[in-house]
Amino acid sequence: MRGIWMALAATLAGFAAQAQAPDAQESRRQQRRASAAPAVQPDPATPTIPFIDGHVHLNDEAMQLDLMQRFGATRAVIFWGRASDNETIAEVTRRHPGLFIPFVSVSPERSLFRSAWDSDDPKLLARLDEWLASGIYKGIGEISAVHFPSPGLNETDFDPVGATMRGIFALARKHRVPVLVHIETTRMRELSSLLEAFPDVQVIWAHGGYTPLFLARRMLERHPNLTYELSARTWPRHPRAPDYTILRDGQHVWPEWLELIEAKPDRFVVGTDASHRSQASEVIKFESVQNLLRQLSPTTRERVAHSNLIDLVEPRR
Repeated sequence: MRGIWMALAATLAGFAAQAQAPDAQESRRQQRRASAAPAVQPDPATPTIPFIDGHVHLNDEAMQLDLMQRFGATRAVIFWGRASDNETIAEVTRRHPGLFIPFVSVSPERSLFRSAWDSDDPKLLARLDEWLASGIYKGIGEISAVHFPSPGLNETDFDPVGATMRGIFALARKHRVPVLVHIETTRMRELSSLLEAFPDVQVIWAHGGYTPLFLARRMLERHPNLTYELSARTWPRHPRAPDYTILRDGQHVWPEWLELIEAKPDRFVVGTDASHRSQASEVIKFESVQNLLRQLSPTTRERVAHSNLIDLVEPRR
């Protein structure tokens, strides 16, 4: 596994150098630290646990299909990546009926939509309404309304209770679909206000906002329409910040996090945050999901791995 981690570190460092040249030296230092992280060590005798992947940026269809087959992902929520768009997602879904759960996005990190967010242009919402009316898409997302800068992604910081976000949630209510949002903890108060304003809209919080434990507990207790998504939280080491993972040693989940998940088994879903930059990096992401699921009780595991996401995208009418 050390070789896999070295490959992941090299890939991430090279990408950072292209996107943020002035920070290349610091990026290399971060990746060297990441390469020293302990790796997940799966037990070959342990059966693979089937799960639905709740967070995939589709960039390489063949790689995604291979990884799903190898690591037990029976279905996957897919949305755009650097090499795909909403139309691509629809086409892939048609080619593989029942395998993918397509979400539609109008997120502001895309230059195509950035000016509409800047001006709260209602035409953006009209286009989203058309996509949802097609019946193809089972949710909205990922919507990166508030996203810290990272290699290859410009910072976004749009008001979660602004006109565009409220319009998106109104459409989610109209079409009865969930919304997957990326909103950092710097805007958590506004996120709470949005959740309170739309109590009938189910919201999936990407990476759970990378919150510490006490904030995760607080948000889940206050907002019954919030689901905490664990993609990237299960990685042995996160390249942006060491405290983003919920693992205490690269493998074992902190007991306090396990306690919270077991106490609220209907409020968590798993995901890989796959983006297909390299086979090595994606293997680590998929193995990390299996590693988490093995540490849950059987009843909680079934909810987190499968049922919770199905309840969100196929609600009982």
